[in-house]
Amino acid sequence: MEITFLGHASFRLRGKSANLVTDPYDSEMVGFKYPETQADIVTISHDHADHNRAEQVKGVSKVVSGPGEYEIKGVSIIGMPSFHDNKKGALRGKNTIYVIEMDNLRVAHLGDLGHTLKDDFFSSLGEIDILMIPVGGEYTIGATDAVQVVHSIEPEIILPMHYQMKGLKKDTFAKLSGVDGFLKETGFIVEREPKLIVKKEGLTGEQKIVVLEKK
Repeated sequence: MEITFLGHASFRLRGKSANLVTDPYDSEMVGFKYPETQADIVTISHDHADHNRAEQVKGVSKVVSGPGEYEIKGVSIIGMPSFHDNKKGALRGKNTIYVIEMDNLRVAHLGDLGHTLKDDFFSSLGEIDILMIPVGGEYTIGATDAVQVVHSIEPEIILPMHYQMKGLKKDTFAKLSGVDGFLKETGFIVEREPKLIVKKEGLTGEQKIVVLEKK
């Protein structure tokens, strides 16, 4: 599997049978141009403009936008309900966590998760190889809660997302924290890469964070 970071909470997963994009965003709202991208499948964690612009992606056969179980082009997707805040959705609404099984790897994309998770949720989540987790705070969990979630899920590879970065629209996302606070709190090995290429048989059992460069 090849994973490319498209910015904010959007990634492209390129597998043997299909390509999948998570949370494509509105360029004007976010502040930087959404990269030209093609995919068979798009997942939408929630209905906000910085996460729900499926039309930005070309060649899409299926848009997945809520809880449920899906099987598309050899890719298994499980959508699990959660909330965009710690008030059971009263402030920002609902959020969907996706577990994506592709090329024998299990990838979890937490969307704009706004709260910590209970123990029974982790057991239903199952083993996760790669975790895409928001760390910037304000609109989602911040560094401290993100570390707690990481320790509970115990993925091998952690991909931080939804944090302050160059080009992000200042008047909308000024309160987002950068990624460094999260990196310091985990104590894990940190790698910075233009993209992630990973195979199930290549996993070593050692946890690490990979900060991907935006495409």
